[in-house]
Amino acid sequence: MGVHRVVVLALKGVYPFELGIPSRVFGAAGGRYEVLTCSVDGGPVTTNSDFSVTVGHGPEVLGTADTVLLPPFDTSLLTREPPPGVREALAAVRPGTRIVSICTGAFVLASAGLLDGRPATTHWALADVFRSWYPLVDLDRDVLFVDDGDVLTSAGAASGVDICLHLVRRDHGTAVANQVARACVVPPWREGGQAQYVEHPVPETSAPGTSDTRQWALENLHEPLSLADLAGHAGMSLRTFARRFDEEVGMSPGRWLIQQRVSRARHLLETTDLAVDDIAGRVGFAGGTSLREHLHAAIGVSPLAYRRTFRGATRANE
Repeated sequence: MGVHRVVVLALKGVYPFELGIPSRVFGAAGGRYEVLTCSVDGGPVTTNSDFSVTVGHGPEVLGTADTVLLPPFDTSLLTREPPPGVREALAAVRPGTRIVSICTGAFVLASAGLLDGRPATTHWALADVFRSWYPLVDLDRDVLFVDDGDVLTSAGAASGVDICLHLVRRDHGTAVANQVARACVVPPWREGGQAQYVEHPVPETSAPGTSDTRQWALENLHEPLSLADLAGHAGMSLRTFARRFDEEVGMSPGRWLIQQRVSRARHLLETTDLAVDDIAGRVGFAGGTSLREHLHAAIGVSPLAYRRTFRGATRANE
């Protein structure tokens, strides 16, 4: 497997934090990616802060990309039509190239017609404007990111890290993505369907939390853990525990457990030769059939197909 080229298109008013995410995340993947940054004319780009950035390339480099990534730019510059020079720049992108946006970058893709008829997301605070401007896009305002194969969109700020880690995981598997996350000191995985913005009051500092119980659950995934087991470990009633868990994690305990079990199963499929039934037992699913159903629901493939993809990719990089 050759080096994957990611080209970042920096637009006027770009947010410096998000502009730097691709280089930081993909750059920590052990030479598996090359990240180049360009502008629509090859010249410097003003940011939404008090400085400009000088990029190394013009729009012609977009035609060499395996992945094109659009970081967000200042909301005051949003327009229904593509920003000046963008339509011409995107015309250089080869058919089949993976295209990714962070936050307001989705407005650029939508304005160019690249999201028509597709599921997508953007920052929750901009969802109403997005829907009114681009009614042909199937917008989900409540998720961190949407993977629609060759086009991916994500919400604001930190979800840019999530989607880049998701791409590393998709390209090279759990082990490499976890190594990248450790190098960047960020959580290794937040599922795309997790809520962007959970409008709950912050628990009082004296209130007991669920973090210890979550760690305990991760250490005992092979057990048939129930909500009662989790609440009992936390010393809370079922109702209190479920409410507190949702406040802290943004999803129900049951959904979180399934996510953790699927994630652990993916790691074992990538890194061991264990049979599917054995892996199911180690991660707490009732059997191979249950694992197959949950894995297919999460990523659309069978355990054996997943193993073939990522064990092959691992060997190709050895």
